[in-house]
Amino acid sequence: MTIPLIVLGVVVGLIAVRQVGSVRLQIWQIMAAGAVAMLLSGSISAPHALDAIDVDVMLFLFGMFVLGRALEESGALAALSYRLFSRAGSVDALVLAILFGGGLASAVLMNDTVAIVGVPVAVGLARAHRVTPRLTLIALALAVTAGSVLSPIGNPQNLLIALQGADVGNPFITFARWLALPTLGALLLTYAALRLAYRREFHGERLVHVSVQLRDERLARLSMVALGVLLALIAARVALVSAGATFDLRLTVIALVPAALLLVGSPRRVTLVRGIDWPTLAFFAALFIVVESVHEAGVTKEVVMHLGARIASTPWILGVSAVASQVVSNVPLVALALPAIQQAGGGQEALMALAAGSTLAGNLTLIGAASNVIIVDSAERRFGERVSFWEFARVGFPLGIAQLALTWALLTLL
Repeated sequence: MTIPLIVLGVVVGLIAVRQVGSVRLQIWQIMAAGAVAMLLSGSISAPHALDAIDVDVMLFLFGMFVLGRALEESGALAALSYRLFSRAGSVDALVLAILFGGGLASAVLMNDTVAIVGVPVAVGLARAHRVTPRLTLIALALAVTAGSVLSPIGNPQNLLIALQGADVGNPFITFARWLALPTLGALLLTYAALRLAYRREFHGERLVHVSVQLRDERLARLSMVALGVLLALIAARVALVSAGATFDLRLTVIALVPAALLLVGSPRRVTLVRGIDWPTLAFFAALFIVVESVHEAGVTKEVVMHLGARIASTPWILGVSAVASQVVSNVPLVALALPAIQQAGGGQEALMALAAGSTLAGNLTLIGAASNVIIVDSAERRFGERVSFWEFARVGFPLGIAQLALTWALLTLL
């Protein structure tokens, strides 16, 4: 157990500082080095490491990266951004639009998807209206995490609970009934936290939005068709799950069909593939290896076993989620905790507490959610905008505690 924990500690520490001497490190490089260290130390074998990489997640991200790149490259993303945000006449309205627009979008499109396509929008809005991109980037990160709580397809851990939770019932109704108010409260708390942390950025000048022109009309049209196909497939999946159909429209298929449409239909397919976010894909592959190594060491299992029947109580679920999600990914945490909670007699409240706690814990630190890493790493590599571990924690840590406390109170009342 010692070596995986040491490697994990070094990885977390390097992600916090992202620098060794005069050498600047990117997050994906740090995670990749951690995966190599796990392999070289014998903490995980090469075949086991390959098995640990979730192919469905990798393909899902690849498909969404292709769509995101096409939307950005064609200018369609900038045009959509103008239509969505042009009515925001102040920084307050702009931040609220990012929070609630990004939050609701993540409930439908999954948080990692919105994180992928949202970075250029967040940076562009900040630069156009003379506010620090750190404000809009952190707002985006916090929004996609909080908003994804609402839906069983908002993030992978919610999906796992929806599919494997014996007492969930109709997942879309159950999640909305238990988690609509906690989600709304979490988003409002986020606005208050950002207003306090970046009060100097909330200047009183009226924002002037400048319309944009499409750079490639053909690719833009094809991108919008692909986006429409994505939304239609998501709607079909929602209908299938709600109807209790045995046929499952997998998320991988939902992401790859629009990507295939773009790669087959556009003559710029090579440019699109070259331009997707390969470093983030490398980060995820390495993350799976590091997390599996820690999991195999028995760290999370020991925590769950030590708590015993207490694991089914809402405060314990929220507390353990807040801590454990900073050490291992929230998806394997949920996979381990779900059977223990159900064995201990936990009902809908416990399952919804697990969904909310494992998700909102991502707001505490930069490494608490994969969507955080996607946003911060992409912003630094592509636009030179850096959000440090400590700046994120300065806003996210007290906010996350407040969100979890509010969730506890609301779940108890409901």
